[in-house]
Formats: sequence, C-alpha cells, structure tokens
Amino acid sequence: MRKLVILGGGYGGLAIANELLENQMPHDVAIVLVDRMPFQGLKTEYYALAAGTVSDLELRVKFPVDPRISHAYGEINDVDMERKLVFLEDQDPLEYDWLVIGLGCTDKYHGIEGAEQYSTSIQTFSAARRTYSLLGDVKPYGQVSIVGGGLSGVEVAAELRESRPDLNIRILDRGPSVLSAFPGKLQSFVADWFYEHNVEMRGNVSLTRLEGGILHDANSASPIYTDVTVWTAGIQPVPLVQRLDLPKDKTGRLMVNELHQLPAYRDVYIVGDCAALPLSPSGQAAGAQGKQIAEVLHAIWQDKTPRLGKIRLKGVLGSLGKKSGFGIMGGTPIMGRVPRLVKSGVLWRSKRHLG
Repeated sequence: MRKLVILGGGYGGLAIANELLENQMPHDVAIVLVDRMPFQGLKTEYYALAAGTVSDLELRVKFPVDPRISHAYGEINDVDMERKLVFLEDQDPLEYDWLVIGLGCTDKYHGIEGAEQYSTSIQTFSAARRTYSLLGDVKPYGQVSIVGGGLSGVEVAAELRESRPDLNIRILDRGPSVLSAFPGKLQSFVADWFYEHNVEMRGNVSLTRLEGGILHDANSASPIYTDVTVWTAGIQPVPLVQRLDLPKDKTGRLMVNELHQLPAYRDVYIVGDCAALPLSPSGQAAGAQGKQIAEVLHAIWQDKTPRLGKIRLKGVLGSLGKKSGFGIMGGTPIMGRVPRLVKSGVLWRSKRHLG
C-alpha cells in the first residue's frame, strides 16, 4: 500500500484529505493525517476563544472518518526526505510515498527581549485556551495590552471589549495606525469603532523589551504598564520548517514550484503558511492551495499532466464583536453588519466542510 502522509490537519491539510476522499482514489493509496489534536481547530476564530465569547467545542471540526484514511497524533520532530521518513515523538517513524507539510505558523518576536516569555499567544488551540484563562483572571478595570494592530489584534481587542466591558484595552503598533495594510476608509471605520468602545490605539510604538507587567518603548521614556500582553505582531513558519535547509523566501517560507512541490523533492508538497506563495497567509489561501494539491495528486495517480489555474481569493473579512465587521470583497471595502454576517456564513460552511 502506498502512503500519502499529511502533516497538519488545518485548512490546507484537511482540504487535501477531503478533496481526495470525495473523488476516486487508487485502491493501493492510503492517507495518514498527522496532528497534535484529534480535530481541526478553526484558527481564524481563535480570537473569540481567547476572549471567551465562544467555547472551544464550537471551534472544533471533526476529521474525516473513512477506511482510506488513518490518523496519527503527536509532535513531529523531524522529516528525512532522502529516506522518506517522518519522525514523531515517542513513536515509530512513518514512511511515505508522498508527503504534505502543512504545519502552519508560530509567532514572530522580532528579537525583542522577553517578548515570548512575557506575552501570551493565539497561534494554537492550546495557546488560545491559555490566553483565555489569563484574560479571564484579569481583575476588574485591569489593563490588557495587545501588541500588533493587524487583523488578529483588532479582532482580539473588539471581541474582548464585548466579553469584558470593565477592562482597559489598548492596541500597540509600530505603524501610525491600526490595519495599516488596509484602505484608509477601513482604517477610519475601525478607529471610530474603537473610539466609541473605549479601546485605546497607540501607534509608533517600538518595543525593545518586555518584563512581567512592564513594556519598554524605544520612542518613550515612560514604561507601559500592563496586566496581560497578547502578542499578535507577526508570524513565521513553525520551527520544523525553520530547520529545513532548503530554499526559502525572506519570511522563511519554503519555495515551491508551480505544482506546490519542493523543487528538490517533487514527492513533497507544501501547503498554507509554510509555502512561499504570492498571497498573504490565510485559512482561505491554504484551503484553495490544498484543493490544487489534491488536483495534482489525482493527475499523477492517473498518469496525466497536472494543469492548475491561478488561485483567486474571495476577499478578507474581519470582526468587530458579534454585530459589526469590515472587509474587502472583490476589491471593494465593506463595513458594518453585512461583513459580519458574511463571516458568520463562512464559518458555518467551514465547520461543515463546504469550503
């Protein structure tokens, strides 16, 4: 029996598995899906888990149950592409004929002293749970600082405001404003929402060091006091990918060919945040890429030449609590209740494997 081993049951890995299982697979091919957890966590919604507005049960998606797929759980320590082996902690190595690496990303701390030690994360299911616990334990009228004014930071701040009206919440960003990568119209809309809901926005903050309860800014002589610091200020591929001695882009993502394969190992596919794509990392991009990888594998198994089109994304959506939101759909900025309703619909579909 030939094996396709998929490392990571996130948006990309699960898209590949579902696409393959929904079509005719060769009888001599089996899929092994490897993950820490026995379910997919809907990572785009971890901000709500951290803020306490949804339970973790709501953000779990069951892995497919099918005789053609088996599951392995645990930490992935290493990959040997010469011998086609995956090494799992305290388990026998897994052999593969084809491999997919879709292990996502981790926080990037930009070399700031104490950043990892004295901040909390929303990058994994377990990290978001720990962040929920820390935020829930902040005393009334305590101070929460969110480092990073991009999409994740904005969503954490807004959701936390709905969850804990008593807290003092601030967003710190190196740029002059929140959502600096978005059109000015959207920046203004989000800034107005934050003003109205008493969320402090502090731009041009260049952190040099974090201590317990104190943040140091190169642009200010005064320390910034905080009870909890949530880090949303950048991502990078997971340590396993960082260790691979293979060509990467400037963000550390692995270079792939037009079929999403490693040029030096064409039996290895890279999906999602680990892959150097001309797209910003997102669950939507990973899912679209995953569907293409499934197309490539089907073609190879049928001795056909794969032909892929360009990945086209539908847009970007963000939440401001449960009743408002913002986004860009088809290049057009949208604001208010409609993007929030659209995002809820996207979540409903993703929980049911409907794309």
